[in-house]
Amino acid sequence: MAKQALLRCSVITPERQVLEREAASVVLPAHDGLIGYMRDRAPMVCEVGIGILTMSGGPQGEQRLFVDGGFAQVLNNDVTILTNRAMSADEIDRENATAAMREAEGMRISDDASFEARQKAMARAQTQLKLAK
Repeated sequence: MAKQALLRCSVITPERQVLEREAASVVLPAHDGLIGYMRDRAPMVCEVGIGILTMSGGPQGEQRLFVDGGFAQVLNNDVTILTNRAMSADEIDRENATAAMREAEGMRISDDASFEARQKAMARAQTQLKLAK
């Protein structure tokens, strides 16, 4: 059986390196939609949005993390994601995510900035609730 060609994926927050692993594919939430990476992709840098990062294949199988913005770089079969926050489903407290959703829904909108802040807060809470299921 031929060895599967893998990428190296690293997820780093300001506090810690959340993970470093090999994967056959990486799908991340960019600021404007999902982007998938496989081995030998052309180099690129993109802005990461709020959503679920999925790594598939490799020794660990599928793994999913909540990511909260940042940047991703793909270079020489290494995917490096620098994000404000990253959490696995085990780390998400469903009660806190539900409370965050209620708080986001109650945010007052007075201008474009407050509308955008509300949308991001709702996206964070919705994504965490989705992953925590």
